[in-house]
Amino acid sequence: MDALVPWLAFAAVLAAILAGLTWLASRTRRRGVGREVMGPVDLIYRPHTHQINHEIAAHEERGAETPSPGDPLKRGR
Repeated sequence: MDALVPWLAFAAVLAAILAGLTWLASRTRRRGVGREVMGPVDLIYRPHTHQINHEIAAHEERGAETPSPGDPLKRGR
């Protein structure tokens, strides 16, 4: 029984750490700060994502397309 207690404590600490990381990941996704936090890591391990992040940022800045004055009206379904 004495040998089981350290393993149970280790499993409990590991479960708490994983639960905390899961909670942190969901919170950063909801708040949208994941890109700023993970940006340097992406640059180190996946350099091609730098260009993708710039394209996403540019797309977010543009917003929704506004119709031109002569365009026909689109009706929703």
